[in-house]
This record gives sequence, C-alpha cells and structure tokens, in this order.
Amino acid sequence: MRIATWNVNSVKQRVRRLLPWLDERRPDVACLQETKVEDGAFLELLGDPLAKRGYAIALNGEPTWNGVAILSRVGLEDVVTGLPGEPGFPHREARAVSATCDGIRVVSVYVPNGRVPGSDHYRYKLVWLRSLHEMVAAGPRAMVVCGDMNIAPADEDVFNPDAYVGHTHVTSPERAAVAELRELGLRDVVRDRWPGERVFTYWDYRAGMFHQDLGMRIDLILAGAPVADRVRAAWVDRQARKGSGPSDHAPVIVDLDEAPDGDLGPVVPPPSAPASRDAKAKLPQSDLTPSGR
Repeated sequence: MRIATWNVNSVKQRVRRLLPWLDERRPDVACLQETKVEDGAFLELLGDPLAKRGYAIALNGEPTWNGVAILSRVGLEDVVTGLPGEPGFPHREARAVSATCDGIRVVSVYVPNGRVPGSDHYRYKLVWLRSLHEMVAAGPRAMVVCGDMNIAPADEDVFNPDAYVGHTHVTSPERAAVAELRELGLRDVVRDRWPGERVFTYWDYRAGMFHQDLGMRIDLILAGAPVADRVRAAWVDRQARKGSGPSDHAPVIVDLDEAPDGDLGPVVPPPSAPASRDAKAKLPQSDLTPSGR
C-alpha cells in the first residue's frame, strides 16, 4: 500500500498538478490539507475525476480556509470529521478527517499555525493538539496520522535554527506535543528511515527559498507499530514542488510491504542549488511564520 500526504494549498489552484500527480505516483491513500473549499464544491470540482481513478472520498472542508480530505482506493469506512472535543477559534474549523482504509485508521490533519508564540492562536494550537493526542490514545494501534503538523520536530528539521528564533513551529511546547504523540507509539517514519539527513517538505514561495533548499520539515507521517513495521520506503516527492504553479509543500510518500519505485531517499530529485547547513539566510517575512493559518 502507498500512503501519501500533501498540503495542496488550495485544491482549486492545484487541480492541474494534483490529477497528473495521482496518475504518476498512484497512491492507494492520499491525505490532502488546505483544500480551501467546502465539501460540495470539492465534489463538483473533483468528484468525477477521482471516481474514474477509483478513489472514494472523505471530506471536511470550509470555504476559503483550512480543509482536509482522504482519497482511498482500498476502502473508506467509519468516516469521522473533526476531533472529539476539539476547540474552535472561535468556531470549530475543518482541520481533521479520519477513516479506516484497508484495516488502517488514517487521520488527515491540518494543525493550526499558531501565528505568534504566546498569542491566542498559539494557545488554540496547543489545545487542538491535546485533542489530537486524546483521539490517538483512544484509537487502534494500526493508525497513521499524517498531514501538515505546522511543527518542525527538531532543529535538524529546519535549514537554520537561528532563523526561526521567536517564531512558531519550533517552540518547546509544540515539539513536546509531537513527542507526546510518539510516546503513544507513533513513529516518525521518514525521520526513522533517514536519520541525520537533510529532509524538508515546505519552502516559502519567496526569496528563492526552494531553489536554495532553505526549508522546513513540517509535513509528517506518524505511524503505529503495526504500520511502521511494514514501511519499505519513505520519501519526499520534491519533484512535485518544481515547475509552474506548485504548492509551497511537497508530498510525503510511504510505501508499505513493497517499494515499487525503490527506496528513493529523502529528496527527489537533488536540490537545485543546495545550501550548506550553516546557511545564514533569514526568513523572507518578519511577522508571519510559514504555512497558512
């Protein structure tokens, strides 16, 4: 089984990238984030093309912001939108959807950005993550939580830790929330497979960040032991971040039981102009941390 996750940053804007990517990579399960459309509009736009490709669809969307989806060719049962007891800001947002796909409980999440450490939105992010923790704790061991976590789990997951001082995504409480998910038995399968490697999934659109490979690893696939033990390949599809009209995120792909394309490594293809680990570039923005709301 091939499981993928991709923050598409507006499914309307990414249709001409998404459908060819599905045809090329052929994921059995694809989790999408930041769809930015309500459910009816998603189905009107993509219902027929996805059905022709054999995908059933689970949605939790809203106009303009947020939105998550699960596309599955291997079954889609017991669909649940949102998280039990999740907070709102001030109302519940479309940030989680889960379903059982071929015996695996799959959760697609778009974690709140947090905006500024100590802000109301930052506190909302931490409470939302606690709701995710409680759902995982009550769920089966054969679970995959994947999506845009808006957290870089460690300093090695950003191009230069000094550039992120004072920003969200790297604070101790956020990283502790990811560590607590791992304490429940979820494994970070990409990092487990490529320890110490330069692996990013998000690059800001501005200042040539992508071409210099000045990015962050904030899109994660966390898997319980019954799933993680089946992993044969785990990689970032960097090719999907290239070309015309890309998302600012690249898909993350995990193959279970067999690796039809081989174990491709953390970066495919190599960076256009790789920067050294001690790159001193600053973030191109001064008042907004990367990756959406």
